[in-house]
Amino acid sequence: MAPGATRRVYVYAGLISTTLLMPAAAQAHGIGALYNLPVPLWLYGWSAAATLVLSFMMAGLVLGGPREPAQARFLDISAGRFAWALRQLVPALRLLGVLVLLLCIAAGFVGSRDPARNFGLTFFWVTFALLFPYLTLLSGNFFAALNPWRTLADGLERVWKGWTRGRMAYPAGLGHWPALAMYLGFVWFELFGNGHPVSLAVFLTGYSLLNLLGVWLVGASAWFQYCEFFSVLFRLIALLGPIDYQRGDALTPRRLRLRWPCSGLITERPKHLSTLVFALAMLATTAFDGLKATQWWVSVFWSDPTGLLTLWQGASPFQASATLLPWYKLWESLWLLMAPFVYLGAYLLALSLARWFTGTPRPIRELALDFGYSLLPIALAYHITHYTTLVLAHGLKIVSLISDPFGRKWDLFGTAHWLRAPILPDVSWIWHGQVMLILLGHILSVFIAHRVALQLFPTRRDAMLSQVPMLILMIGLTVSGLWILAQPLTELRWL
Repeated sequence: MAPGATRRVYVYAGLISTTLLMPAAAQAHGIGALYNLPVPLWLYGWSAAATLVLSFMMAGLVLGGPREPAQARFLDISAGRFAWALRQLVPALRLLGVLVLLLCIAAGFVGSRDPARNFGLTFFWVTFALLFPYLTLLSGNFFAALNPWRTLADGLERVWKGWTRGRMAYPAGLGHWPALAMYLGFVWFELFGNGHPVSLAVFLTGYSLLNLLGVWLVGASAWFQYCEFFSVLFRLIALLGPIDYQRGDALTPRRLRLRWPCSGLITERPKHLSTLVFALAMLATTAFDGLKATQWWVSVFWSDPTGLLTLWQGASPFQASATLLPWYKLWESLWLLMAPFVYLGAYLLALSLARWFTGTPRPIRELALDFGYSLLPIALAYHITHYTTLVLAHGLKIVSLISDPFGRKWDLFGTAHWLRAPILPDVSWIWHGQVMLILLGHILSVFIAHRVALQLFPTRRDAMLSQVPMLILMIGLTVSGLWILAQPLTELRWL
């Protein structure tokens, strides 16, 4: 066995043994410091459940009886000075986006091998993958205008006329399945990749080439609407925000409008089952990321509760760790790929009960699409609670790394020694902040789902009945989310 592989086996073996011997203790997820909860976890769970029940009752009282389908209410500012100023900035920002993409790739290939000192890793995983969704929530889907892969495709169109028109019509039945497949592949790379700068550079290079090939095949409009997963991801997140931005193309005009926060979740609806599963994947993959780092999850495999692994290997999993490590990774990978469909099954079960309670003839598929976007606040709340500590601890490092992107001890902009220390709030503040965010996300989902129900069902009673199974589902998601956050961690990442 190679020395590097031997070291990995010893590290995993130590991790496994530590996990199996570790006493259960509550820990605010992602903090890395033990924190004893001031009250038992079950009390947090019951309090959260009671809060959601109260929110459900308030929604029934405040929102009243059946309503007509919500009409989108906007304040169009497309012709204003602010929109004009943004249009002047867009070309420069698009060019900047491409330059940053190329810098991330170059930093991966020729920059520092130390992940903490590599510009590409910090910018892509923290600034872009973690911070940009929050910026999208506040400022709208401006990624549609700044997307560096679309800019590259448009640039190639200037050299090779007809590149972005496509060679075939995009199959309507595919919907967002290609985007979902690529999103799950991206999450797999994030969770199971080796975290090396070169690996990220190879990924970004390959993904850039894939986008250019996809544009050549089905055209830029279809590719970035259905296949490029960052475009789909940020478009869904923007539905929660107060700004409605549409990039515009040959078929749809460019627009910039203001609206009530979360109103996009009510006025718009998934058109395809794949869009619903993508939204569920946003929730499921974040929950899985938290779950796989817990003591419980590791022990499910390595403690071998069924005895099958011991029977297969003829030794305990700890003794056979070198052989079982690839199987453990495969086991985790399969659960990651199944996670969105597990959530889909629970969601469809809740809607089947709602359909039975109300006696509505509306097909279950249509009901699933009707309420599909009501789960997005939960997905975003999970994202914030699980990753905010990483942003606080490592997000500001980008200020110093911009002056030394290749780790050569440069100081190009005089910021090489700025903001290098992490922000470490009090652990109790982080834990209770996470609890409040999870609750807020579920409360928003309760109200949005109830508002949609009032549009679908003829009576107030039917609308309330339809939401009882959804309420139970959301209570389950809340309690499971709190449980994951409170578990001791068994993983350390480069961040």
